[in-house]
Amino acid sequence: MERIGFIGLGIMGTPMCLHVLEAGYPVTVYNRTAVKMQPLLKAGAAAAPTPKAAAQRADIVITMVTDTADAQQVIIGEDGIVHGAAPGSVVIDMSTISPSATRMIAAELQQKGIDMLDAPVSGGDSGAMAGTLAIMAGGKKPVFDRCLPVLQSMGKTITHVGDQGMGQTAKLCNQILVAVTNMAVCEALSFARKAGLDPDLMIEATRNGAAGSWQLANLGPKMVQRDFAPGFMVDLQQKDLRLALETAREMKLPVPGTSLVNQLFLSCQAKGEGREGTQALIKALERLAAHS
Repeated sequence: MERIGFIGLGIMGTPMCLHVLEAGYPVTVYNRTAVKMQPLLKAGAAAAPTPKAAAQRADIVITMVTDTADAQQVIIGEDGIVHGAAPGSVVIDMSTISPSATRMIAAELQQKGIDMLDAPVSGGDSGAMAGTLAIMAGGKKPVFDRCLPVLQSMGKTITHVGDQGMGQTAKLCNQILVAVTNMAVCEALSFARKAGLDPDLMIEATRNGAAGSWQLANLGPKMVQRDFAPGFMVDLQQKDLRLALETAREMKLPVPGTSLVNQLFLSCQAKGEGREGTQALIKALERLAAHS
């Protein structure tokens, strides 16, 4: 079997890596905060002191980090994967980062004979724990075919969407859809409450019709219950929206709905709600309407 390196063991990375282990792959892990490696070591993984060292022991190296700068650091930075990976190996970046930065990283890896897939995910921590993530992969089709069994250990819907950078582009499309739909759910709930309609009944009446969505079915009830515990944090959503807006600006493409949601989430961050779940968006609309 392919030897796997896994770098980045946060809320998403830890359960994803556990699924790779459960599928029988030999895994070497690295995380900047070493204590987060412990659950994986107990499950049978080996530890590496640097991304370079993890790559030296792997045929396929998976990264799941927070932002573009983090991905650049662990892949092409000092002691990064590029310095330890052998020609013919593959880097699968499953983070959500800039499409243009992805293409730059892939080009640097290719100079050393290392292939790359950008394969960001959707489905949140619950999808990571269940192994049912949607995975959008960009890169060469033969590389995708080689890595598909590994991706199938972590996800349920795995789609090859084109060359390098297209996985990240598909993920940003996903985040635009998620964020703008979340805003629609917030507006509908605020409208229902202001009009005197029981918001729970509104959700029940609409969730299985043409207006139904994951956000309505899953985040709507949390908004009603005032449950703002994070499944996906506002701060992370804002990071993704920033990437979407930057990429849209590069293309000279207006995205007014995305821009508006970004501003509403900015008001949540200004109120210290950045580490709450994205359902906290409703609080921004409530403040505009002067009700809670």
